Amino acid sequence: MQLFIGIMSGTSLDGVDVALCKFEANACEIIATHFLAYPAELKLSLLALHASQPNELESALLLGNKLAHLYADAVKNMLATTKVNADQIAAIGCHGQTIRHRPELGFTLQIGNNALLAELTNITVVGDFRSRDIAASGQGAPLVPAFHKAIFGNNTLNRAIINIGGIANITYLNKNGDVLGFDSGPGNMLLDAWAKLKLDQDFDADGAWAATGVVHESFLSNMLAEPYFALPPPKSTGRDLFNDTWLKQHTLYPHTHPQDIARTLVELSAYSICQALHKYCPAVDEVYLCGGGARNCLLVNTIKTMLADTPVMNTDALGVGVDWLEAVAFAWLSKQTIENKASNLPAVTGAKGLRVLGAIYPA
Repeated sequence: MQLFIGIMSGTSLDGVDVALCKFEANACEIIATHFLAYPAELKLSLLALHASQPNELESALLLGNKLAHLYADAVKNMLATTKVNADQIAAIGCHGQTIRHRPELGFTLQIGNNALLAELTNITVVGDFRSRDIAASGQGAPLVPAFHKAIFGNNTLNRAIINIGGIANITYLNKNGDVLGFDSGPGNMLLDAWAKLKLDQDFDADGAWAATGVVHESFLSNMLAEPYFALPPPKSTGRDLFNDTWLKQHTLYPHTHPQDIARTLVELSAYSICQALHKYCPAVDEVYLCGGGARNCLLVNTIKTMLADTPVMNTDALGVGVDWLEAVAFAWLSKQTIENKASNLPAVTGAKGLRVLGAIYPA
């Protein structure tokens, strides 16, 4: 029996998701999971690193070392709850923390020091999944649609899997086997930043605060005029574009009720997701949500209203909990790498062809 661990720390900067998995054919069994929150100081340091700063090269490398220790602690904490030993794990698939993602310039950067992680856990680590796809002229993201196809594909239904993390990304699984995947735009990123600024909270639980506001139509129109939304797939984005500066440029929030901005940001996330579905994903029979945004009742209900007659469910119904899907996906991606199998989808990323992704750091 081969076991794999996936580690995901996304653009929301909330912490580390870890999943221990077993894969057989097109089935996935999640054996154990663990979440380890980022310390507040680490989160602030990572957020600051997204903008240019003095001595940022050294800062990135030092933070990468801190992340490796945090990832290792998360793995050890999870394994301590099971009867599984490190020598039973075939590999860890570690996405790392994205600091820059500029495929249009030919590079991406996820920090986390995979060599140190292998040393600390004594488990083979696979990391740096995006770079090979970008080297082949792809976007380097999203990479999870290949996992979606392998595990969730259905030959009688057209399915859409929507991960609402800091950025929202869509996978369209056509029943004929074709797959489309792309980032639709902001998911929780702007919402969380606004809640932090105005409430000193990491997020607006259930969208309760935003629900007390109203949609500011002119601000919504300004935000939807962002050229990224009009770009056709393949496309990917991140904090390089959708950040505090972007929000200031598209709103006049000193003169607007804060809860109205929050409500408008919920509308932006929901509308950009649903607009992309209607435009690029024909005849969707089922929609499945995952990621932190799947727990925001206001956001989910807004999406359900916009999608009208299309059933909208959580990925729990498919056997993978909304909080763990991306961690499980990177466990699967590490398996593909170890088995020397391609795991990018050129139709999704725009790469010149199938590529084996990731760099291997032996135990």
